[in-house]
Amino acid sequence: MTRRRILVGLLLALLVAVADQASKIAILAAMRPPGVEGEPFIGLAVIPVLPFLDFSLSWNSGVSFGMGNTHGSWNTLFFTVLALAIAGFLLRWMATSKGRWLLAAQGLVLGGAVGNVIDRLHYGAVVDFLYVHIGAFDWWPNFNLADSAICVGAALIVLDSLFADRLSHKNS
Repeated sequence: MTRRRILVGLLLALLVAVADQASKIAILAAMRPPGVEGEPFIGLAVIPVLPFLDFSLSWNSGVSFGMGNTHGSWNTLFFTVLALAIAGFLLRWMATSKGRWLLAAQGLVLGGAVGNVIDRLHYGAVVDFLYVHIGAFDWWPNFNLADSAICVGAALIVLDSLFADRLSHKNS
């Protein structure tokens, strides 16, 4: 039974990584200026999608929210090794996890990490393109589906740690 649960977490990770890469391939094709080859490139103008959502291409050689985005030669190696270490930790943790919500959360984080590692290895930076803005709150950094999966997965892990054990004093 445990193997089947782990398989569900791994399949969710695969689904996240594939959806992330498919979305990035589509946005790179849509935002590539005519005649421009190779990556990274400066994308076409912002593409409005909804009143609060635009597609706006950026290349992130750092981590979350652009921290460490110095485009230094060490960034790709350092952040790839870090993400792979986290992925290894998640795989070991998945092998001992019992709750299906926790396994789903771990699968989301793992899939997001893999999606961003693929970018780092292929482009030398992560493709970010989702830009959320509401009124004067237009300072949020670009992100992608992998980042979203990591954030949702991390939030679920926190919720699981607080409320999953029915006998926990945290539930009273």
